[in-house]
Amino acid sequence: MHDEFLCHVTGYGTCEGRRIGVPLGTYRAPTLALALWWLRDRASWIAERLDPSPEDPAFPPGALVPVADTVADVPALLRSWCADDGQQDLVAEQLAEGRLVRIAAGDDTTEYELLAESVDALRMQRTVPPLVVPVA
Repeated sequence: MHDEFLCHVTGYGTCEGRRIGVPLGTYRAPTLALALWWLRDRASWIAERLDPSPEDPAFPPGALVPVADTVADVPALLRSWCADDGQQDLVAEQLAEGRLVRIAAGDDTTEYELLAESVDALRMQRTVPPLVVPVA
């Protein structure tokens, strides 16, 4: 069992034709439970910022408009991942085995990536391929 986990969240976009990553947070979790909690918390945090409630008094009436149906609904994908117990169990199992886990969701302009891995696995220069969990 791996005891400590390094977690990151990054937003990726394109600038002048190059893919640019912007770090949105890092957490060194002392337990598996806290690593999973942090990943869900950050996914929810991103979803709320991309898709706030129109009733929020911080936004004037009409300031928020729906996007086209052809645009990927990143907030819904992230919220769905957070609520999916099967996905949470899969991530927990993979992290406990020392594998790198990547959760990613993106639309036409931005990709949001959540990564987590065991600190022990980093030290051992992991030899197992990463688990990529699609949310779409």
